[in-house]
Amino acid sequence: MDEEILTIEEVAKYLRVSERTVYDWAQKGEIPSGKIGTVWRFKKSEIEKWVNDRLSSSSRLSAPSMSVQVKNILSPDRIVFINQSSKRDALIELAAALSKAPQVKFAKELETEILKREELMSTAIGRGIAIPHARLSSVTDLVMAVGICKKPVMDFETIDDQPVSLLIMIAAAYNQHSYYLQTLSHLSSKLKDNALKDSILNASSAQDAYKLLIS
Repeated sequence: MDEEILTIEEVAKYLRVSERTVYDWAQKGEIPSGKIGTVWRFKKSEIEKWVNDRLSSSSRLSAPSMSVQVKNILSPDRIVFINQSSKRDALIELAAALSKAPQVKFAKELETEILKREELMSTAIGRGIAIPHARLSSVTDLVMAVGICKKPVMDFETIDDQPVSLLIMIAAAYNQHSYYLQTLSHLSSKLKDNALKDSILNASSAQDAYKLLIS
């Protein structure tokens, strides 16, 4: 089948919410869904678009009491130039870079969760960008890493069929749901600036890319 169908449990795991929350959203028509008999089912493509639309809408995800400061969650040593041609290998390399952060306690757990999240649904948001992410109880505070792909990664199942050239990986503590969503929204909005994105992709060093990202 070209169209993958998800269960309530799979959608709940992807969104990091309870199954009851997904059920309530479906009942109220707040999330794309349909019933087969008495069971709710969800099209993968529709859920992905729904999530991307929400992440792109700062008004729906904003938390006025918090401000996303990239310099507080990123350091130059977690910006890497990736030469991998497959999504899996690129994610593993970037997860290893992110695991250098002291906030990440278990490198293997982070790698495993990032890959599991990607198997459930692509984190590509279009325009050559993907934002793989995970929340873990073993992560003490939100951190990020950046992968600049020297070879476009073709197997990301992107919504616009563009290969991925820029990876932004985020790991957060499990109780940082609001800050986590706000960070995803902030980065998605920031990287809509094609000139900024192209400058990052053409940066000659991690330090140059870092300056662009914190500007």
